[in-house]
Formats: sequence, structure tokens, C-alpha cells
Amino acid sequence: MNQEVILSEEELRKFKIKRTIGNIGIYVFLVIVALFIIIPFYWMLATALRSEVELQQTKISFFPKEWVFANFKSAIDYASNKGANFFLFYGNTILVGFLTTLGTLITTILAAFAFARLNFKGKEVIFSILLATMMIPGEIFVISNYATISSWGMKNTYAALVLPFITSVFYIFFLRQTFRQIPNELYLAAKVDGTSDFKYLWKVMIPMAKSTITSITILSMMGSWNAYVWPNLVSEKDHYLVSNGLLSIYKDVDGTGQILSLQMAAATMITVPLLIVFLILRKQIMRGVSRSGIKG
Repeated sequence: MNQEVILSEEELRKFKIKRTIGNIGIYVFLVIVALFIIIPFYWMLATALRSEVELQQTKISFFPKEWVFANFKSAIDYASNKGANFFLFYGNTILVGFLTTLGTLITTILAAFAFARLNFKGKEVIFSILLATMMIPGEIFVISNYATISSWGMKNTYAALVLPFITSVFYIFFLRQTFRQIPNELYLAAKVDGTSDFKYLWKVMIPMAKSTITSITILSMMGSWNAYVWPNLVSEKDHYLVSNGLLSIYKDVDGTGQILSLQMAAATMITVPLLIVFLILRKQIMRGVSRSGIKG
């Protein structure tokens, strides 16, 4: 039974004041968080457009005194003079990211479907063990993975950069939550009609979980794009990704420091494509995250 709540004029005024103060507090907090995120990107771009002379000064202004757009071309030329191909690093990163993401999608979709729909002995125990592995820091696996890759003679190969990362327990859990939201009656009806599990997965579950799968694709690609520690261990210059090439090439003549303007120019060229993709597909990411957060 609905009951109308009647507020006096004074109570209504106090309510509006409290709501306004609350909204102001929320917006102030969001602005502060946005500044923490935006300022580093701005400083990277501003540094990329400064001259080396300005960067060597004790005090650096918030805006560049001289906008040196030639730093972007100089960054590519400098890499070539050092015997490295800046675009080769781009190509390596795209290839490794594509293969890693493809492998991640295959293993994630199949595993999430099995844990969400199929009934087999020990399913919950196995899934609990997989979730428990998420509490183990990823750095611990580096040692065992490195020993395995070395014993297989796969160092400085694309396989070494791809194989350890073609599955993710978090993504399996993430997609499983979305799959569990799809009514089980659809699966039972499909089985009555003689539909195979793979056909049901391809025709029903994957289209209905498109937003979450898109989110996993983007996040996996971003992880490969930003990878540094593992590629630095198992690859050499011809297999470097953009992150490794960025730190290894743009050093001064003596090798004691970094040519900051060229390094930031290269970092900007590396970051901008990823930001563009993220901005274009941000709605898909948010939709996938929100759907997976609903209890299935």
C-alpha cells in the first residue's frame, strides 16, 4: 500500500539543501579523481612537445614555452639511428596482442560455458581452486614460466610472449557470471530440440554476452599492449614490444640517462591509439561490467 509523504515547506527546503550539498560533494570528488587521471597524460604530452633545453632547466612551466612538434619525427629517426625499427615494435605488439587475445577468448568462452551450464563431477571444487589461484601474485608465476619457456628453447620467440597468457581465471569468472544470467530453460529447450552444446554456445550464449566478451577483448589487448616485465625477460630487440623498446632505445649517448622529450614523444604515439580505441568502445566496456555484476 502506497502512502504519500507530505513535507512541510521548511522540511522540503532542508531536503533540497542536503541533496544539493551531496551532489556538489560527489562532483567535487569526481573532478579530483579525473584530475589525477588526466594530469599525467597531459604532462606526458607537454613533455613530448618541449625542447631538451627547457627540460634541463630547474623550473619547468606547466605549459611548454616552445612547442616542438618535430620531437615525434625525431623519436622515430632516433630509433632508426640506434638500429631499431619503431614500427617493428608496433607490429610485434599488435601481433602478440592479437594472438594472446584470440587464445584468451577461446579458453575463456569454453571454460565459462562449462562452469555455467554443463554438469560434471567436481565442477564446483575445480572452479573454487581456480578462483583461489587469483589470490597468488602474478609475479610468482614468472619464475616457473621462465624456467618452462627456457627448457623448451622458446626464448626470443613469439610463442614465448603468447603462450603464458592465453588464459585468465578472472576473465573466466567474469564471463561465467554473464552466462549464468541467461535462463537455463533456453539451454534445456535447445537440448530437447537436439541442439549441440557448441551450436547453442555459438548461436545463443555468445550473442547474448557480446558486451562482456567485447570488454574482455579490450582488456586483454590492453594488457598485452602494456606488458613489460615478461617481454623484457624472454625477448630481444627483434621481438621487443613497444614498452620494452621505449625504455631500451631512448637513452643519451653515454647511456646514463634518458632523452626525455623523445621518450615522451614515443610514449604519446604508443598511448594515443589505445586511448582512441577505449573511447570508441567505452560504452561496451561499461555495459559488460554492469551486466556481469548482476547475480545470476
